[in-house]
Amino acid sequence: MRGPLFYILLVFILAVMTACSSDQKTLTSLAYHNTTAHFNGYYYAREEIRKVEKSVWSSMVDDYNRILRLYPALDSAQAKGYDKDIQEAIKMASLAIQRHPNSKWVDDSYLLVGKARFYSMDWGNAIQTFKFVNTKSLDLDTKHAAIIELVRTFTEHKEYNNAQAAIDFVQKGKLSKENKKNLLLAKAYFYQEQGDLDYMVRNLTEVTPLLRKKDRPGRIFFIVGQTYQKLGFESEAYNYYKRCLSTNPEYEVDFYARLYMAQVTEISRSKSVNAARKSFRKLLKDSKNKEFKDKIFYEMGVFELKQKNLTQALEDFNRSIREGNNKRIDGEAYLRLGEIYYDTLRKYELSQAYYDSAINALPKDYEGYDRIKARQSILDEFVKNLNTIKWQDSLLAMSALDSSTLRARIDSAFQAKKRLADSNESKKKKKRNRIEIVSNTNNVFSSGDDNGQQQEGDDATDWYFGNPSAMSLGQTEFKRIWGNIALEDNWRRSLRTSTATAARSASDGATPAATDQQAVPEPAASDPVAAEYTRVDKQIPRTDEQKKEALKKIEDAYFNLGDIYYFKLLEKDNAVTSYNTLLRRFPDTAYEPEILYKLYLIFKDVDAAKSESYASLLKTKYPNSDFAKILINPDYLKESSQTAEKQKELYKTGYDLYQNGEYRQALQALNQASEMGETSFSSNIELMKVILLGKTEDINQYQFALDQFIKAHPDDPLTTYAKKLLDASHTFQADQEKVKGIQYIRSFEEPHYFVLVHRRADNLSALVSGMLERFDEENFKELKLKTSNLVLNDEYVLTLVDELPRISWALEYKKTFNEKLSTLTELRNHKFHSFVITKDNFDIFYRTKGLDEYLQFFERNYPAESQ
Repeated sequence: MRGPLFYILLVFILAVMTACSSDQKTLTSLAYHNTTAHFNGYYYAREEIRKVEKSVWSSMVDDYNRILRLYPALDSAQAKGYDKDIQEAIKMASLAIQRHPNSKWVDDSYLLVGKARFYSMDWGNAIQTFKFVNTKSLDLDTKHAAIIELVRTFTEHKEYNNAQAAIDFVQKGKLSKENKKNLLLAKAYFYQEQGDLDYMVRNLTEVTPLLRKKDRPGRIFFIVGQTYQKLGFESEAYNYYKRCLSTNPEYEVDFYARLYMAQVTEISRSKSVNAARKSFRKLLKDSKNKEFKDKIFYEMGVFELKQKNLTQALEDFNRSIREGNNKRIDGEAYLRLGEIYYDTLRKYELSQAYYDSAINALPKDYEGYDRIKARQSILDEFVKNLNTIKWQDSLLAMSALDSSTLRARIDSAFQAKKRLADSNESKKKKKRNRIEIVSNTNNVFSSGDDNGQQQEGDDATDWYFGNPSAMSLGQTEFKRIWGNIALEDNWRRSLRTSTATAARSASDGATPAATDQQAVPEPAASDPVAAEYTRVDKQIPRTDEQKKEALKKIEDAYFNLGDIYYFKLLEKDNAVTSYNTLLRRFPDTAYEPEILYKLYLIFKDVDAAKSESYASLLKTKYPNSDFAKILINPDYLKESSQTAEKQKELYKTGYDLYQNGEYRQALQALNQASEMGETSFSSNIELMKVILLGKTEDINQYQFALDQFIKAHPDDPLTTYAKKLLDASHTFQADQEKVKGIQYIRSFEEPHYFVLVHRRADNLSALVSGMLERFDEENFKELKLKTSNLVLNDEYVLTLVDELPRISWALEYKKTFNEKLSTLTELRNHKFHSFVITKDNFDIFYRTKGLDEYLQFFERNYPAESQ
């Protein structure tokens, strides 16, 4: 006989079995499904996502020379590494969704699926999942959380318009503290990715009261401090660095916070200056900061630069380069040194060396890299001409020396170099790839009493061989011949297996000249002094003709230096010195008319009397020169090739404005240049105007303008570049269209083209154009239509008739063409397509090359009798 316990147990089993059904909505069933969904599928999926997030964060390498990223950048290669975790997360979340559809954890599980898609960079599915949660969820907080995840996803995918729309939508609702915090962080990241530091820091300062320990508040305080420092609010930056330290952040953040605190300390008294310096010294003494010494010295240099203490700043930046191995910090230190020598000390030769090193060390995505590269190029050109003058003058001076004296000088230079190298041996071992840049006190304009010529004898040769710049030539050539060997005793023995290439002539800038044929390897010379003597001796001008050639190089270099000073470095005084030195050393120079005119321009606004003297000399001495005619008749610029010179100046102004983003002013400068008339430089101006159009107008107008430029200038060298721009633009838009799908515009009440598509291999362009022109003349003469040909792709060519002013005319044209097709003998035995198309749709059609897609669109949207 069964007792009561049996029946109780039976009821309990039946209740549990009933609760297991996903269709039941009883309290027992809901409790069961909520518990199982939470602690099985959802819990394990969440743990997998946390593992992925930990992996993403741990792989991020922070660059403390920039404002730190709020979130790690996602990488497809890295995503492959945690793909197994992603799949497991999706699997477990799906179990919670499928087996427990009535539980309250379904929406949360979908959120985890969306996050998994996000971290695997499956943007489309991630977006759809978050949209699904927002649409279907009954929980307001979960809906908000999904939209906030959408903001992050759109931002990561660089769909900033969609991200902004999501932000505008979600911030209208009443958010929980957690969602408000996450939204503010997502907004800050949204603005950071677009470079809007102002709005980024506003959101970060607003979120700080909501941060918890898991949010890494110290890191966020540090980022706020960095941003305020970048924006120039140093007192605010100081406060946030201090708040960062109060959270006991990880050591690297702690170190940089202390370092930057010293940098932004408010300086009002000498006591404060000393306190800041003491803070830097304290950081240097801390053994834990050994690997950060280069950064500390760099920041010390920045600090001293603010105090106008150039000597100490230069020393600190050089210490930064010597102390560390961080290539980026080296690059920034080189850049600072180059800027000091360029902007403050005006020592362009030294500045060039530092800019060279900065460009080699800095990454190409460094802020302002293009500007730095442009200045480096100017300085390279400057130093090349400067070295040409020094080298050719040195060769002319050495031409008066006998062979024994010359050999002795070269041997002396090698011995001095080796002694210097031996004294720096320890430094070289520590930093093999560093360059030592030393001050060069020689002045290229020092030639005065001797009319610019170097004196023969010891003074002249000492000037060359004691010159650090000239010595660097010997170092370059030494490495070229003997290889990059260690500086040590009996160094020749280190060449046991090496060979040297045949010695080649040096170019004007003291750099070995390239040859068209590959040099044939030869055994290494037994004596480097002899090898150097042979190399130099070959270049010394011995004959009158060779000396004239050397002097011509010097003459050209002085002229180039003057132009660089005048137009690029904006150093008018040095330009005057260079031009006058050229006139003094080469009184018969062919450059004199142009130099006199430039000197007239330089002094025109500062010294009217001197300016007039140059103008008078120009008109008297060279009355038939273009420059004299310009002075006599200001309108001569419109009638001569000199218009191009003025256009180049305006072009340079316009280009500088373009680089600074001042497009309207740039266009005004270019229009002013165009108004001067047609010159050989006009095509440069027109192409630059087209490029400006691409910045200010619709991309279709930009492409049309490029196409018109190519047609108008078929033989111009710039046309090749214009074609590359056009191809790149079409490729970009085609890729965008493929992503979105080709969408033609259903708006037909606008002008149309008639298009006839024929095979490129048939070579019908001329025949079809002529045929259509006759057709138009016979049937649509009043419209004054134009016919043109355009290549669509490798297979097809288009013949266009434009423009048909209304859709009614377009339909009538197509209908008439169909009716008279049998009489158009040129098209017999050839396959072709014909249709009418609006101008807007033609832009899409030509960009996407979607012939089949448009033919389908044409059939669906235009009357059958027109097809």
